[in-house]
Amino acid sequence: MLTERHLEIFIALAEEEHFGAAAQRVGITQPPLSQGLRRLEALLGVRLFERERGVFLTEEGALLLPHARRALAALAELRETGAREHADGRRLRLGLAPEVPAPLAADVAAAPVRAGDRTRISTVTAPTAALLSDVASGRLDLAVVRHPSVLHGLAAGPVILLPTWILAPARPADAGGTAPRRLPVAVRPRGEAPAAHDLFVDTLASRGRRVETVVVADERAGLALVAAGQAVLVTADAGLSASRVERRRATDPPLPLRLRVVWNPRRTGSGDPAGTARLLEDVLAREAAR
Repeated sequence: MLTERHLEIFIALAEEEHFGAAAQRVGITQPPLSQGLRRLEALLGVRLFERERGVFLTEEGALLLPHARRALAALAELRETGAREHADGRRLRLGLAPEVPAPLAADVAAAPVRAGDRTRISTVTAPTAALLSDVASGRLDLAVVRHPSVLHGLAAGPVILLPTWILAPARPADAGGTAPRRLPVAVRPRGEAPAAHDLFVDTLASRGRRVETVVVADERAGLALVAAGQAVLVTADAGLSASRVERRRATDPPLPLRLRVVWNPRRTGSGDPAGTARLLEDVLAREAAR
């Protein structure tokens, strides 16, 4: 197995061109240095040095030396990064569903630090199904997901309802009293949050309306369809709009964005996830009350 010591021996010998000086530089005696060099050459399948009249790099050794230097530097950087992470203390790994508007997501992520928690925040945005899997496996400490969802033993806070808006193409001025054309609703793929998706579609259909949907990758893609006059979009983002797009509150029927904070109560070493969850929920609740 190639080790860091092999790289140190190779580089030291290439630069010192003397077995004794190279051994002293890496802090070993000459016999283990020679043995380490032989093992490295066997691992690489090439002869690195000519040893007949002094110590000189072979052509293969000269080609491999820059790679060895980069590899050793990368290992040093890896150790330094690990040391910084340890010194900086606990990291909070937070997941956010993509339906959470960007300004609100930023406030949610910043809530623990603003409350005085000395922790480093890292965030990822991913579909609810992926977030639930990552929380269960320990890749995330907490996540804000859509409700309803199958939690599979995860703990969850209260359901928080965010108001939403319907974005629709603006009607042309010469439309008169003609009824607007029924357009499909832009939705994200059902597999991202099956239960929440079904509840949304069922709610639309509860007023006897025929519901057609068109799948989009994200709200930006949905907005593009709205601007093109090809769909309508329901969003919790109060700032999402475009020219020739009309906005109205989604009240008939109400179509709130249902969110919950989830965490894994069986995992240890992540501080007080329930307490941190309450901080996130407070931010979400203030937004819901506006």
